[in-house]
Amino acid sequence: MLTEDKVSHLSHVILTTMKKAPGVRLKRTDEQVLKEIKKVLVDELAQEQRIDRTVRAKLASYSRGLVEGSAEWDVLYRKTFEEEIRKQVKV
Repeated sequence: MLTEDKVSHLSHVILTTMKKAPGVRLKRTDEQVLKEIKKVLVDELAQEQRIDRTVRAKLASYSRGLVEGSAEWDVLYRKTFEEEIRKQVKV
């Protein structure tokens, strides 16, 4: 998980980039936009952590005992993670 300082820094970088983008006009104050950016970042990171826990639990339940960090585990982790993301998007 990112620290609050890192989330704040990323939020400011995103806001600065948005303000410099041609054709972008913010209808809210910088503080309001920063608050929303931070909320989205935190929500996305929390969702990613939930998916990570789900994927790890699934891989741990395999009867053939996968070793974390092995090539096979990495491939299955990525595949299962992507499947879980697709499930989340459909919901």
